[in-house]
Amino acid sequence: QVQLVESGGGLVQAGGSLRLSCAASGSISSINTMAWYRQAPGKQRELVANMQTGGNTNYADSVKGRFTISRGNAKNTVYLQMNSLKPEDTAVYYCNLRSIYVNAWGQGTQVTVSS
Repeated sequence: QVQLVESGGGLVQAGGSLRLSCAASGSISSINTMAWYRQAPGKQRELVANMQTGGNTNYADSVKGRFTISRGNAKNTVYLQMNSLKPEDTAVYYCNLRSIYVNAWGQGTQVTVSS
């Protein structure tokens, strides 16, 4: 079983920055993808960014150039540096870990960007 714990959400003004963190524990495959998703009220959950253990990354077009995903040296942590935040970035952000054995989600952390 894999547990994910997110931290770092909060309230920030437009143009500001936040850094989200997610730590995974439990039985974790050495080959996996960790990702950040978000879900705004009334909208479907969407992929923000992901990063494979090999280092390949993918970003949603809406966050390219503003957000950066990275993983810790232990490979069981993932971060999301969010710069130049916009009100439309307001959502609950979820951490995800996926491998051939598991598809685990964190509890979510609220990010609110005021205009």
